[in-house]
Amino acid sequence: MIYCQNLLSVPNAVFHAVVANSGNANACTGQQGELDSKKMASEVARHLDIKKEEVLVCSTGRIGEKLPMTRITTGIREASEDILDECDGARAFQEAILTSDTCTKSCSAKITTSRGEVTIGGVVKGAGMIEPNMATMLAFLTTDIQATNQELQEIVQHAVNQSFNRITIDGDMSTNDSVLLLANGASGIILSEESKTVQNNFSQAVIAICSCLAKKCVTDGEKVTKFVKIIVEDASDTDSALKVARSIANSLLVKSSWYGSDPNWGRIVDAAGYAKVGISFEKLSMHYNNTPVLNKGRPLISNKSVWKEIVSASEFSISLNLGMGKEKGEIWSNDLSEEYVNFNKSE
Repeated sequence: MIYCQNLLSVPNAVFHAVVANSGNANACTGQQGELDSKKMASEVARHLDIKKEEVLVCSTGRIGEKLPMTRITTGIREASEDILDECDGARAFQEAILTSDTCTKSCSAKITTSRGEVTIGGVVKGAGMIEPNMATMLAFLTTDIQATNQELQEIVQHAVNQSFNRITIDGDMSTNDSVLLLANGASGIILSEESKTVQNNFSQAVIAICSCLAKKCVTDGEKVTKFVKIIVEDASDTDSALKVARSIANSLLVKSSWYGSDPNWGRIVDAAGYAKVGISFEKLSMHYNNTPVLNKGRPLISNKSVWKEIVSASEFSISLNLGMGKEKGEIWSNDLSEEYVNFNKSE
């Protein structure tokens, strides 16, 4: 990732290819790892007749082991031949980047401009070691609009903060993560020359794609059985709302109770409390979906059977009203199963 960061720091940098490998993160591998990243880029450049500085390199997988460069260079040659033969490699690319994922993840969107349609597509891999700030997740977005690097950076950064940076699967952060947005301008439509409405529609489409891909990461989390949306409302500020939501989402006790379909609101309130944002239990209200659980600190026990039914589903939401202000935050998470432990006790 350091190799890519250096390339991306160059003003007006241009990129024509991305090469990615799975199964090996090429992290904590020292100088040899840096040389291997450069080798991957130079091999792609050689086969496609472009500059090595125009190739972005991504790796994901096991940490601390050197890349099997003979296999990788062979793969680069074969993939390059497919490109030159104009083979459609979209599906193969999605499958090649997977690690512990159980399925490929992709989506696309179209927006209408003054000169025709613009398409945006995205793919992602990620199923474990997700949070904070993406981690062990590689996402690639492409579009046929023409835009500057600064415009794309601002758009994708905002989209990531609204999506990939608001998910957690297991609370573990890894060494490798990237979200790349590439624009080839093939449509002939220039973003800056479109109306503010079209520009906003383009930004919203990028957010929608990132949100879709982020949700797919959570629902495909390692051995998970439930997708849970945690909404914190009426917080004093957005950071406090997100802090409370993350505290709940990363609690092992809470996640275990979700797996057991146990509507244990006490664990949720406890996790919200140790976020230490000044919550007062007497002001706290809570819902499972639209069913009340607490009303300003008073449990509504008559709804207990409905709570149980809700948390037994494969997808549900939890909303907390802190009664402290007007700000809101939302985090997407999942349960913690016995199978997760078995899956991760060795590699």
